[in-house]
Amino acid sequence: MEVENVRVRITLACTECKQRNYNTTKEKKNHPDRLETKKYCKFCQKHTMHKETK
Repeated sequence: MEVENVRVRITLACTECKQRNYNTTKEKKNHPDRLETKKYCKFCQKHTMHKETK
């Protein structure tokens, strides 16, 4: 019996400079809405909010 992988690849973009900085995965079943997290942006050189993009 094999377990099916339901994680989806997403890209996180900085809300200030709009650069796409991070790639990660998430469970669509547990988190259907868009992910938002505070991460370091190397272009702004500070911690900013990053949102999930298409």
